[in-house]
Amino acid sequence: MIGALIYAVAINYFLIPNRIGEGGVTGLTALGYYTFSIPPALTNVVLNGILILIGFKFLKRETGFYTLWAILWISLFLRIPVFFPYHTDQTVIAAISGGVLMGIAMGLIFRAKGTIAGSTILAKIINRYYGIRNGSAMLFFDLTVAIPSGLIIGFQNMLLTVLELYISAVVLNKYLEAFGAKRSVLVFSTQNQAIGEALTSNLGQGVTMLKATGFYHQQDTDVLFYVCSNQDWTVVMPIIMSIDPKALVVTDQIRSVRGMQLSNL
Repeated sequence: MIGALIYAVAINYFLIPNRIGEGGVTGLTALGYYTFSIPPALTNVVLNGILILIGFKFLKRETGFYTLWAILWISLFLRIPVFFPYHTDQTVIAAISGGVLMGIAMGLIFRAKGTIAGSTILAKIINRYYGIRNGSAMLFFDLTVAIPSGLIIGFQNMLLTVLELYISAVVLNKYLEAFGAKRSVLVFSTQNQAIGEALTSNLGQGVTMLKATGFYHQQDTDVLFYVCSNQDWTVVMPIIMSIDPKALVVTDQIRSVRGMQLSNL
């Protein structure tokens, strides 16, 4: 609901008052408003209803229901009268502000296991089956609507729309990476047993011990494998270094973890 509110504010207060378009279904709602004065809330419900049916087929039912919930609230918030629309001659400010708000709004909704339908449903499907980041996939689909919109809103506003879409995609990717991505950790140490016990007791999460063989000396050794959130990462390194300051630690950013729960590793 908070994400839906921020999304509606971005449209009603920053984009529409400055005649800036959008991508996907939202872009079509803006074009319908500019051209035929069709209420954005009506277009939003009709077009997104079709895409939600597609989402139910390719995504989890939970995602479909949360998407429907988000769309209903976005449509409701779009109907609230606009009291202080942001009009400015420096329309790039409106494009940047709208893009940041859009990215934050979609990040909140994505983190709550929903989408805003439109291109975000297509982006979710692409992310699920091909691993492409949500923001990047969404940007691709949005541009297919935003670029032709220049025929209606003008070339300058089309460029501003592309800028807004790019900013929202970057903010969305960064938001999901900060709050949803994981880190994988490989630890090479003679104290791996103690490090594993410390990580488990402090973070309440399972650790995996792998068998490895050093190529040069042909010696068998244990390698500790651990997956953690970015928030926990700030605690993981101090724990490892406090037990073995000479430990070799290799980390990598991973976008998602599926399957067995981490606590069962």
